[in-house]
Amino acid sequence: MKNELGAEAETEIHRLVAAAREGREPRVIARLYSGWALFGERQFLRGYALLLPDPVVPTLNSLGAQERAAYTADVSRLGDAILKVTGAVRINYAIFGNQEPALHTHVIPRYADEPEKYRTAHPWTYNWEAAPLFDRAAFTDLAEGLLKELSRMGVTKHMRFSPGANAVGAGAAAGSGAGVGGSAGPTSAKKGPA
Repeated sequence: MKNELGAEAETEIHRLVAAAREGREPRVIARLYSGWALFGERQFLRGYALLLPDPVVPTLNSLGAQERAAYTADVSRLGDAILKVTGAVRINYAIFGNQEPALHTHVIPRYADEPEKYRTAHPWTYNWEAAPLFDRAAFTDLAEGLLKELSRMGVTKHMRFSPGANAVGAGAAAGSGAGVGGSAGPTSAKKGPA
């Protein structure tokens, strides 16, 4: 998507990546080689995460062959870490970009103890509006476990700041990036991907 000047239109993905770089996004899990892993704003399933490329690109097809391979490898490694740390039985992966026209991947753990009506359905059947908002304090153990596992795999890069260290109003609640994995993106309706 281009504006009149020929530059990409800024999306929520651009804003989230900028916030992650500056230490303002408390949902950050880790800086991976291809981008930023962060928790979804609405935790409709515990451990729901996203991978955002850095730099931001419009689509997976916009990446060169090496960058595309690195990005998809990071997506699957994030899924591997979530599987190990959460005990999920599988991971669902989704790339859309229809509401937020910039590459981002939803990484969704699925659990054996999900309610029967959701267990075999796609994750967009959940009511995301009713899902709890991500809260860094409540997810400290999971965040630390995922960072430790991703670091053990050797796929993390140094982060200049701790997640959310520079958020407006010390200890700012997650949700500053409403849009992707949150109430204005996949949940602007009661369900659905960005």
